[in-house]
Amino acid sequence: MHGYSDNKEQLLKRLRRAEGQVRGIHRMIDEDAYCIDVLTQVSAATRALETVALALLDDHLSHCVAEATREGGEVAEQKIAEASAAIARLVRS
Repeated sequence: MHGYSDNKEQLLKRLRRAEGQVRGIHRMIDEDAYCIDVLTQVSAATRALETVALALLDDHLSHCVAEATREGGEVAEQKIAEASAAIARLVRS
């Protein structure tokens, strides 16, 4: 079971919303909408995906990493390194 299992429906709802925003951006470009309006929607879609990413990260830390640290050893070190790399990817994006 993954850490996000309890929030799966909420995450899927947010992803559907982001998907709709991206389709809207596609339509706006297809219809030659004003650049700033398109950029505003890109920013909103980006924030929506960042919200999903942060929720997944929080679930991962509180479930998977916490469980691994209770076990200790190499598994804990792996999960912490994995989480650290995921955080670095989010910060760079």
